Amino acid sequence: MTESKKKYRIGVEAALDVISGKWKSIVFYHLATEKKRTNELKNLIPQITQKMLTKQLRELERDGIINRIIYKQIPPKVEYELTEYGRSLKTALNYFCEWGETHLDKVYGDKNSVLDNFLDNEKHC
Repeated sequence: MTESKKKYRIGVEAALDVISGKWKSIVFYHLATEKKRTNELKNLIPQITQKMLTKQLRELERDGIINRIIYKQIPPKVEYELTEYGRSLKTALNYFCEWGETHLDKVYGDKNSVLDNFLDNEKHC
């Protein structure tokens, strides 16, 4: 059985298909600096359920954006990191992040009034 190819009208559809959903870009953001274990990601994104985090990680892995690294030890250890291909998305998502902050300033007057300061005064993007 051959897999049918999805049709796109413009490239942005394909890009959004890879990063769509509420959590994928947030997971990506947290993996952009260094590899993380599942529990670390769960702690950084407390609103996501374990089931949804697992689903998003599997989809990002399927699309070649992240690698799942399994360490053969007891207890088992699994980490996730961006692939080289995934790192190529960083520039695009940084633009989205910066645009989002500009949008928050426009709508709320001060983005810091609505952005959670989880980075201890570091830049959000």
